[in-house]
Amino acid sequence: MPSPDALSLEEQVAQMVVVRTSGHLFDHEIRYPAWEADRATLHHYIADLGVGGVILLGGSAAEVGLKTQELQTLASVPLLIAADIEEGVGQRFSGATWFPPPMALAEIAKRDLPQAEAYAEAMGAVTAEEALAIGLNWVLAPVADVNNNPENPVINVRAFGDTPEIVAALTTAFVRGAQRQGALTTAKHFPGHGDTAVDSHLELPILPHDSQRLQQVELPPFQALIEAGVDTVMTAHLMIPALDLQYPATLSDRTLTGLLREKMGFTGLIVTDALVMGAIARTYGPYEAAVLAVEAGADILLMPQDPEGCIKAVVEAVTTGRIPPERIAESVERLWRAKQRVASRLSVPPESCHAWEHIPPPPIQLDPFLRPESQRLVADILAHSMTVAGQVPSCDPQHPGDNLILVDSVVDCPFLNRTAPAIALPAQAHYQLQLVDHQGCQRWPQVDSLRPTLMQIFLRGNPFRGSATVSPLIQAWIEALLQAQYLNGLVIYGSPYALDYLKTHYLNSAARPSADNAIPASPDTPYGFSYGQMIAAQAGLLTPLGLGVPNAPGARPQISAFTD
Repeated sequence: MPSPDALSLEEQVAQMVVVRTSGHLFDHEIRYPAWEADRATLHHYIADLGVGGVILLGGSAAEVGLKTQELQTLASVPLLIAADIEEGVGQRFSGATWFPPPMALAEIAKRDLPQAEAYAEAMGAVTAEEALAIGLNWVLAPVADVNNNPENPVINVRAFGDTPEIVAALTTAFVRGAQRQGALTTAKHFPGHGDTAVDSHLELPILPHDSQRLQQVELPPFQALIEAGVDTVMTAHLMIPALDLQYPATLSDRTLTGLLREKMGFTGLIVTDALVMGAIARTYGPYEAAVLAVEAGADILLMPQDPEGCIKAVVEAVTTGRIPPERIAESVERLWRAKQRVASRLSVPPESCHAWEHIPPPPIQLDPFLRPESQRLVADILAHSMTVAGQVPSCDPQHPGDNLILVDSVVDCPFLNRTAPAIALPAQAHYQLQLVDHQGCQRWPQVDSLRPTLMQIFLRGNPFRGSATVSPLIQAWIEALLQAQYLNGLVIYGSPYALDYLKTHYLNSAARPSADNAIPASPDTPYGFSYGQMIAAQAGLLTPLGLGVPNAPGARPQISAFTD
C-alpha cells in the first residue's frame, strides 16, 4: 500500500471527498435519491475513484454494521465513516440508543453543572461505543454553537445551551467520553451558527456581530474543544462580515486558515458542512465551491453534489497553479493521521508503519446495544430536564375527549406509531386520537366539533423546516380550545422556546387576551414539557401527568386523522 505522497494527485484529492449514502442495505429503500448514492455508484466512488469517506443516514444499527464492513472491504485505504448522531446512534439508526437533544443537558446544567457534565460525558461515551460497534468511526458531534437566538430554525435544541460557558463545559465533557472509546469527534459549526434566524440548508445566513462579540460568545466553545483535543471542526455556511466581506466561512481563507488554524491553533481536520446545502450550492455551484473550500483550508469536502466532478475541478485547480500541490498534501497527511488514530484502537503498529491500512474491519458488535444502563441514562436525562405542572383529568368513557396531536408531517414521524405512549396512554383516559399536521393533514378548528382535549405538540428546530416557532395553526387550536374551555392539558415535546411562548401568551395569568378580549388566560391548565420526542420521552412525561401506565388493558387507541 503506497504512502500518502505516493498517491497520484487524483487519488489524493479523492481522499478529501466524503460521499453520502443510505444506511439501508438495498437500493429500493433509499429515501433521498438526489443525495444518496445507490450501490453501483457508491462502489464506483470507493473502488474506482478512491474517495476517503462515507456519511450514512437511515436504516437499522444492524444494517449499518453490515454495510460499513462491505464498504471498508471495497476501499484500498480505510474509510472514515461518519454519521450525524448528535443525539446518539439511535437518532439516525433504529435499535440504538436515542438521547434527548443536547439542550436537555443545558437545562440540567442551570441547576447542577457537575451532574450535567457527567451526563454529557456518559452520552459521548455511549454514542461513540455504539457507533464504533457498527463501523462508524467518525461522530459528527458535538454541536458547539451557542443558541442564544430562540428563533434559530436549524440549531435550536441541537445546541448544548445558550451561553458560551455552559456550551464549552458540556461539549468538552461529551468529547472526553467519546475519546475514551476511540471515535473521532467534530466541533460544529465554526465559527458559530447559534445566533441566526435563517436555515443554511436553504439560504445563506448573515452573522452581523463584530470581532469582539465573536470572541466573547461564538468562539470560546470552539477554543475549549480545540484545547480538549477535538479531532475535526466542521465549518458553517455563514456570511460573517467581521471576518470576511467576500466569502462565507466555509470558503473563507481568513476564517479557516487565518482564524481557526493560525490564531486558535487547530491542527486537526477541517471539514465543510454539506456542500449540497442551499447556502453554498445556490451561489457558487458544486465545482467552484469545492475549489474555494480547499483554497480556504478545508481538508474534507462533505457531500459534494457531483463527487467525481468536484475531484476533477480541484485537480484542475492544482494543475493550473490556482492551488499549490502542498495544500493538497497537507490535507492528505492530516487525513492519514486521523485514520491512524481510529485504527489505533485495533492495536496496529506505530505511525511510521502503514500496516494499519491492511487491518480488516472489525466484526459487528451488538453487545453495546443491549446494555440497560444506556437506557437508564436516557431516562435520567429526560426526567431531570422535563417540566410537569398539574395532572390531566380523565374523560368519561361515555363522553370521550380528543387527544389532539400536532406535528410537522404525519407521514414523517419516527416517534409516533400505534403503540406510542403519546397515543396509547391518553387512550386509557378516554381521549381519542386526532392527528393534525402542517402538510397534507392540516385542519383548522371548528367550534361546533370541539370537546375536552389533551393537546400534544411536537415542535423543534430541524433542517429544511425554515422555522421552529409556534405556527398560526397551533395558535388557532389553542385559542379555540381556551375559548370553549375545553383545554384539559397541554404537552410540548421538543422546543423550550415554544413552551415559553405558550406559557406567556396562554397559560400565564398575566397573559394578554386577544384584541377582542375573547381568549382568557388559563393559568390552571395542566401542562408538561420534554426536550425529547422519542418513545422514552413520551412515556416519561405523560405518566407523571397522570395518564396511566403503558400497555395497560384498553389502551388500543381510536384513530382519526384530519384531512382536507
